Parts: sequence; structure tokens; C-alpha cells
Amino acid sequence: MRPVVGICAAVERARWTSWDEPATLLSRKYADSLQAAGAFCVLLPPDAGTDAEDLLERIDALVLAGGADLDPISYGAVRDQRTAGTDRRRDAFEIVLARAALARGLPLLAVCRGLHLLNVACGGTLVQHLPDMLGGGQIHRPALGVFGRHEVVLEPGSLASSALRTERLEVHSHHHQGIDALGDGLTISGRSVPDGVPEAIESPAHGFALGVLWHPEEEQHGVLFESLVEAARIGART
Repeated sequence: MRPVVGICAAVERARWTSWDEPATLLSRKYADSLQAAGAFCVLLPPDAGTDAEDLLERIDALVLAGGADLDPISYGAVRDQRTAGTDRRRDAFEIVLARAALARGLPLLAVCRGLHLLNVACGGTLVQHLPDMLGGGQIHRPALGVFGRHEVVLEPGSLASSALRTERLEVHSHHHQGIDALGDGLTISGRSVPDGVPEAIESPAHGFALGVLWHPEEEQHGVLFESLVEAARIGART
């Protein structure tokens, strides 16, 4: 049985063949990773009219994918001039889905922006520009369009370490924001080396509910997606 995984996608202006217009957009690597792990994939563009419960009835797991910064209005902050590319419609859609997925115990994987959104959906806040706090921060995003490489240490016995089958790994990173106040019910289960930035969060009360700040779709091994798909497969049977 192949479980169905819904992946939240952005709406961005894009060019292809003869066209230059808004498109539902997501890196193909997410679908490649999930399909290799045995899942069917469906794209979920922002939809203000979505009934979250009806949508989640149709899928077996949810992925909150990477993308642009969240609008600070979603967590009650004043906008920093370096917060960019925001889309309130996408934020609102995904916050509703994240909360509904947690409420029903649907397996949930949140990647980069997705981790930020999961934290905000649970009442947390964000640091809008990490280099201000770290006095640098280049290991997380050396330049726009360039992945940083650094290590992450995971908490022993955490969902993160179980899903990744390790307590230490090197990751692909591309972000300039991070967690400030942690959302209700969430725990930090991974931190970057050497600066200690929270890199993995999870909700112990909600089964498979995990956020990672790096980009697992960039890794050659798909162990994290395999763990998500297995959780979805088990949930679909029950």
C-alpha cells in the first residue's frame, strides 16, 4: 500500500516554455524523495477556502515544505527589513493545516520554513535574522542560493534521532531565521554545531510530528522520508 503524502507548495512567478506567470512551485526533490520512500505525492497550493479536516481526510501524512519567510504578523512581531518574500495567504493556509494535523495525530514533517511555521502554529515566535544574534551565521546560509554545511546533534531517544537513525549528522542548510520563543507542547530535539541554533523540534504528544531546519531532500539518503512514509503507512492501516 502506498500512502498519500500532501506537500504544501508556494505560489511564485515562474517561466517555462512560452509562459511567465504565477505557478504552484516546489522543488522536485521532495517528490523524488517521497516517491523513492514508497509514497504517492499530491501538491497543496494555498487555498483560503479549504476545509482542513476534509483535506486531511484524503491524505496519510503532511509535509510543510521550505520556502520564503513567514510574515511576522503571524506571530505578532514588527517586520525586520531583511524579512523577505512573504505570502500571508500561504502562511494562513499552512498554519490551519498544521494545527489540524496535530489535532488528529496525522504524521507531519516540517522542513526549514515548515519548522518555523510549525513553531508559530503552536504559539511560538521567530528570530528574524540569525546573524544579528550569532554575530555571523554564515554556516546556515553562506549566500542566497548556496547551501551551508554543518553538523547537527540530536537528543538521544528523541523522535528526530529515531527517524534519522543517528544522533549526529551533517546537513544542508539555507536559512537566516530561527526559533525565538518555543511553541506550546514542542521540544527542541536537535541543535547545530558549533553555535547551538535549534535545528529540530517535535511534539511528543502528537505521534510523528517533527520539524527540521535543514533540507533533507538535498541528502542522497532518504531515511527521514522513509520514516515519515512508514508512519503514514501505519496510520493508514488503523
